[in-house]
Amino acid sequence: MIPIVKTDLGELYQDDCLTVMASMPDGVVDLAFADPPFNLGKAYASKIDDSRRDQEYLAWCKRWIDEMIRVLKPGGSLFLYNLPKWNLPLGAYAGEKVTFRHWITVDMKYSLPIAKRLYPAHYSLLYFVKGDKPTIFHPDRLPVPCCRHCGGELRDYGGYKDKMNPLGVSLTDVWTDIPPVRHAKYKKRDANALALKFMDRIISMASDPGSLILDPFGGSGTTFVAAELTGRRWIGAELECTDIVDRFNALEGDRDHLADIHSNKNVLFTRDDLKRRKKYGKPLPAEYRIQSDLAPQCSCPEPAQTDLGF
Repeated sequence: MIPIVKTDLGELYQDDCLTVMASMPDGVVDLAFADPPFNLGKAYASKIDDSRRDQEYLAWCKRWIDEMIRVLKPGGSLFLYNLPKWNLPLGAYAGEKVTFRHWITVDMKYSLPIAKRLYPAHYSLLYFVKGDKPTIFHPDRLPVPCCRHCGGELRDYGGYKDKMNPLGVSLTDVWTDIPPVRHAKYKKRDANALALKFMDRIISMASDPGSLILDPFGGSGTTFVAAELTGRRWIGAELECTDIVDRFNALEGDRDHLADIHSNKNVLFTRDDLKRRKKYGKPLPAEYRIQSDLAPQCSCPEPAQTDLGF
């Protein structure tokens, strides 16, 4: 197979993911992430059938889940992103082969309300590890949630301010801060494309620079871009790769966006919130322990020339 995109760090193949993964040896991947078609009848440029019978869809999903687990290293992390309807049976299936760690709820209000049902407002991200515990696990810390108008804290931490980690608040299994992809720079991008912030969080949590990341459903290429810009090796597949190719030919927008993302994580307060507080006369209580540099520059390493190791 010849990759349609090849960099010093990664390779993208315009082919069926089962074919691509079948060419990979056992136990070489550090982090495997899948955002498959959700079987909602959506029309894809690749002409894939996204309206299968339930059992047919689940059987197909189990085939690529088996392959993802096979190529995963012991201690490697597996993430499955889908609707709760599908992740319920798929999570049960994967849980027979790998160790369940978290069901992460990702707040995302893309759909319209459905009559006689609760308004669907989240997606499911399942996190598994191959073996008893992950080899790599260092989740980001987040800034204290603050009012976007005045910068005041949205939660009263009372007498615990002096005990809070100066790098920020611990990450939970409910993610309410992932924005839809509607930034002016990305008007041509599918609104259902993965947010760069979302993939950066997963990659930061379960990989290190030099780790190998697999995404069998490349979509708009967010996984590959996040991996490329943070010095991870990557491999992936997609049936129609035009959008990903175009994106890799113009990475500066994503590079700038990722630098902004990195400046607003692993800090107790963002620079913007501190500016708002100053403007509205809300100085930080002295009890907070904060770093002198509250918004570090982007920590992305310079890409190093390397091969995928197989």
